[in-house]
Amino acid sequence: MQKVKREAVKYESWGIYRSSVALAFVIVGIWYLHWRIPTMAPASPIFSAIVYGAEIYGFIAALLHLMMTWRLTIREPLPCPEGVTVDVFVSTFNEPVDLVRKTLLAAKHMDYPHETWLIDDGNRHKMKALADRLGVRYLARLDNANAKAGNLNNAMIHSKGDFIALFDADHAPQKNFLTQTLGYFKDTSVAFVQTPHDFFNLDSYQHRLQEKNKQLWTEQALFFKVIQRGKDYWNAAFFCGSCAVIRRSSLDRIGGFATETVTEDLHTSIKLHKAGFKSIYHAESLAYGIAPANVAPFLKQRVRWGQGAMQVFKKEKLIFETRLTLAQKLNYLASMMTYFDGWQKGIFYISPAVVLLAGIMPINVEAVDFLIHFVPYYALSFIAFEEVGRGYGGTLYIEQYNFARFAAFAWSTLGLFFGKIRFNVTSKVRDRSSNATQMFLPQLSILLLNTGAIPFGLILSMETHYLPQDAVYFNILWAAVNCALALLLLNFTRKTQIFLREEYRFPIPLPVIIREGNSRVHGTIDNIAMSGCRVYAPLPYTVRKNRLLRGEIYLPSGPLPFEAQIMSEITGQVEDQTFIKAVGCRFIWNQIETRDALELFLYGTDLQWKLLNLNESSATPLQWLTRISRFFNTQPDERWATCTLLQDDGGNNRSQPLRLGMIPLTSDGAVPRQLVTFQPLSTDMDVRGLIFTRMGRIGMRAQISEGECLENSAGPIYLYPISECIIQPEVKDLSVIIPHENMSSVVPSLLAA
Repeated sequence: MQKVKREAVKYESWGIYRSSVALAFVIVGIWYLHWRIPTMAPASPIFSAIVYGAEIYGFIAALLHLMMTWRLTIREPLPCPEGVTVDVFVSTFNEPVDLVRKTLLAAKHMDYPHETWLIDDGNRHKMKALADRLGVRYLARLDNANAKAGNLNNAMIHSKGDFIALFDADHAPQKNFLTQTLGYFKDTSVAFVQTPHDFFNLDSYQHRLQEKNKQLWTEQALFFKVIQRGKDYWNAAFFCGSCAVIRRSSLDRIGGFATETVTEDLHTSIKLHKAGFKSIYHAESLAYGIAPANVAPFLKQRVRWGQGAMQVFKKEKLIFETRLTLAQKLNYLASMMTYFDGWQKGIFYISPAVVLLAGIMPINVEAVDFLIHFVPYYALSFIAFEEVGRGYGGTLYIEQYNFARFAAFAWSTLGLFFGKIRFNVTSKVRDRSSNATQMFLPQLSILLLNTGAIPFGLILSMETHYLPQDAVYFNILWAAVNCALALLLLNFTRKTQIFLREEYRFPIPLPVIIREGNSRVHGTIDNIAMSGCRVYAPLPYTVRKNRLLRGEIYLPSGPLPFEAQIMSEITGQVEDQTFIKAVGCRFIWNQIETRDALELFLYGTDLQWKLLNLNESSATPLQWLTRISRFFNTQPDERWATCTLLQDDGGNNRSQPLRLGMIPLTSDGAVPRQLVTFQPLSTDMDVRGLIFTRMGRIGMRAQISEGECLENSAGPIYLYPISECIIQPEVKDLSVIIPHENMSSVVPSLLAA
């Protein structure tokens, strides 16, 4: 449902079903909490009051969440203005050169005219050398006063642009970042435009990727996909420190970036809103950074955010601030209150153990009466959260991360009482030295406490009947749920901790031609990083481990010569014959320009989401019921293959140049769903071509539909849906491709290896 609010801003509302669920939750919540007042156990008044207080806090937080998700703005980019000047600040302190280079390359190649600055608070000679080589401005200072905010303010003194685009050292922007955001500044009251923080390393601690059903869940997705859009409706979306554009004159009005706290972004937002400026949240991901790889940087980052939020709350006296609207106060309050969730969750994690070990109850009521009130309230809590989250909630995952963060959040709220807090940069590299056990001592304590309470409570109840039998069973169930959450999270943490790969490998396929002597073999590479890749091709018998592999990788910008050493062989078997179906390679970069070209293609793009068809939103309860027949379906294995293409134009196509493309082949022999090319195709003519698999060539004739052009700094990429496709095996030449055989009888054997 879309309506138009003031100033013609569109928004997406709840609709009838979600509104009904939200209203039912509020009514039942008030009914439940009112019923709870006389049920507190007189024998344990303090324990009863603590548990009841945690429930009241949860209801208030839920009401604020409903307000923020009630209406989500729908922003459409406005025409980009001409003639304005833009400075792009890439800020760095201690990040490695290889990381910063990727971001600078992407920032430099954005579409709109701009000047790129590397502002280095580490004052490092190697960073200056990098800036000089890439042709961007370099700026350093002699001290690190006021950390990142001080670095940004120093850069403002030395630059002159009307607008400032801000990127952290790891956030590589998409080619069209500026053209998608600058148009909003036509409204002179707009101070900044914020875009989502998205992350390309899908194996990070905050990502959960289910490859079989193409489902991706991200810990910050609910905030950036839903909550920020809801805040935007109330002119309360806040600046997140990176992936944003700010009007210089607005910053000048408030004295520059806020330096009094360690969260300069949140603090600067409040100051701008207090000054009467507007904010815009453009919900399209236009830059991609690195999420914390494992638990240590993940928790340290959350602690800093929480401590900074407490500092801002104390500094700005948010509740009594008259220059903010009530809606803005509530939106900011909701974000700051999030960190008090740690205390609430901690109470719920230890409560069943307290009941079972100490024999005291937080509630004094008959079991049936309790269930009549408790079950509807908490069932509606779950349904309402999932529905207003528009599929980005993921309660099972959210609860695991609540368990991971509760101690960090609780600790961070002590920032209300701390003095000066040091700004710590979040690590952008995988840290194997961090001690996950030490970081997780509170979680391990909760697990041991609940695990021990279960048998203790059972034994004690059988011997002494110290608690009502139904209370024993309920608290055992409660403790068991806590243990299950802990075990799920600890297992995931263990996997991320022992994962050894230093550099993220992009699951993006690219055409490749391998040259061995006089032979020329078409193949495909994927699993790509700057350190290496995996090559699939019918390789010559001379290609073996430790040998060099040479050829060209094909990018939208053209062929890229490469040389790589074969580090591993991946074998397959068909009809009792073993063959090398792929090799793992380590790149040897003889020319720095070729490495730059590949980096420019890989970073600052959403190509892996598009090609893998990843879905970041899951079915809500209502959608689950309507899609239950498809809920348990998994996608077949899919492997991309290089193809050469021609288009039929009445038989006069022999003079057409061959085009290289990519096509996905599935293990179940289904018709390929899309075709990828680096040049545009005509949708009113058939496409025919040769597909190069590890087992040989197969012919293809396909009909394509209207496609999509993807932005990439290396050149455009075209995705065409395939409506019909037929296959002919063992084809040597394009001229003999005819409608001959259905694909389902050919592809499974080709992919069996």
